[in-house]
Amino acid sequence: MTEKELLYVEDALGHEQHFQAECKSTAEQLQDGDLKRFTRDLEHRHREIFQSFYDLL
Repeated sequence: MTEKELLYVEDALGHEQHFQAECKSTAEQLQDGDLKRFTRDLEHRHREIFQSFYDLL
């Protein structure tokens, strides 16, 4: 993996961590059960995407 590719993966990991944190924070604030489940699902998807990028390393 080139240095440029590594920087891209590191950047993508940071974005996915940010998305996970935002989804978690939003889910904790929501009252509607459907929206809460939806944002928890998004958090889970971003965790899976993070893991996919991490596995590239």
